[in-house]
Amino acid sequence: MIIDVHAHIGWDHVFDEDFTLEELLEKHDKYGIATTIVQPATCHDLDTVRAQHDAIGELGKRYPGQFLGMANPNPHLPDKVYEAEVRRCMEELGFVGIKVHTFAHAVHPGSRDGRKVFGLASKLGVPVMVHTGAGIPFANPANLIGVAQDYPELPIVMAHCGMMIMAGETEIAMKACSNLYADITWTAGFNLRHWSRQFGADRFMFGTDHADNTGTELAKVRSCGLSQEDQDWILHGTAKKIYKL
Repeated sequence: MIIDVHAHIGWDHVFDEDFTLEELLEKHDKYGIATTIVQPATCHDLDTVRAQHDAIGELGKRYPGQFLGMANPNPHLPDKVYEAEVRRCMEELGFVGIKVHTFAHAVHPGSRDGRKVFGLASKLGVPVMVHTGAGIPFANPANLIGVAQDYPELPIVMAHCGMMIMAGETEIAMKACSNLYADITWTAGFNLRHWSRQFGADRFMFGTDHADNTGTELAKVRSCGLSQEDQDWILHGTAKKIYKL
């Protein structure tokens, strides 16, 4: 089984990227993806992100079990507006997590608006995925140490493992906080092998970010020297545990 914890759908208003359903379905068919957790592309205003959340909700109804949702409203929206939209996603649309895009929304995880995301996620009992890597200083994985320590029962997923530029800070953060996990998109195979041995493969999850990365990301998991047990944790086991699938 393969579970992809990091994919997008819709138009991205920061990176001018169009993520389509056709691409998602093609990767499911070609690579045998069982389930994808889908989040909006970057939106700044409430109406636009609501529309993308609704599209993801409809996708889940149309393809039950194949697509699940992750909310990603702008944390700089007014507090009550932000909370209402996140609660709607969880309680009405059946979403399974919240995303913080530190780079695209210019939000530090430890800032006032950043912290409200983690507080709300803790109340709702859902994990938070946080963009790390490109977008310094907001996207430094070490920025998550403080909030992870303040919410020790909350699973926090570092998207991209800091990419290559912040790989060292990923290791520092994971050493400091056992509730920090990571998806492996845009991460080097040798880092994945090293960290799986150091921290356990059950702290890492398969993701694609872009549908056309699927083959590359799968090849990385299968060719970087991991045991079959470690590959199974990364490809589906950790996601099942963290997202309660």
